[in-house]
Amino acid sequence: MKPDRARVRAFFAARAAHWDRRFPDDGPRYTAAVAELAPPEGGAVLDAGCGTGRALPALRSAVGPRGTVLGIDLTPEMLEQASRAGRHGSGHLAVADVARLPLRSASLDAVFAAGLISHLPDPGANLRELARVVRPGGRLALFHPVGRAALAARKGRTITADDLRAEPNLRELLARSGWRMLCYEDRDDRFLTLAARLPTGPEGPRPARGGG
Repeated sequence: MKPDRARVRAFFAARAAHWDRRFPDDGPRYTAAVAELAPPEGGAVLDAGCGTGRALPALRSAVGPRGTVLGIDLTPEMLEQASRAGRHGSGHLAVADVARLPLRSASLDAVFAAGLISHLPDPGANLRELARVVRPGGRLALFHPVGRAALAARKGRTITADDLRAEPNLRELLARSGWRMLCYEDRDDRFLTLAARLPTGPEGPRPARGGG
């Protein structure tokens, strides 16, 4: 079933209070993924779908005190838990939808997105919106602290060929949405794809030509 905003918000609202306790060991994986995203010191970075803000301290450390860290999420209850955990001190938190970001075009150096893509109602359009707010050459990290096979097994499912996060499917989706895949990793203990923002033409991001 294709996700919609109301269903996604309800799912996470019901789990927000216990979210961090359910996944207490994920912190180092977030830190490692942020290190590979490598946002520039003094730069501006967005944690899209930040949840309880587990990536925010690492993002703040990466950009330093002069940088800008933004955390947005569709679910107010998740942002409340981020504040209770003290992570609001690492970045500015706001309720916002990745379909309509309240940001200027080309205003960011990087976007970190943990567990986001599987919950997007319109992944192509939403990735294009993320591309809009990132400068040409800026980077995107699509991350999950568990790989596809391990996550499917946890939920009692199997991976199918049409899985959005399968390498060929994701590469094509990113290329159509203003991004060039830089690397792809899918192992039991994490999923990480890095992509670079394509050059901007008169009508927005130019589609990629050929492979990545």
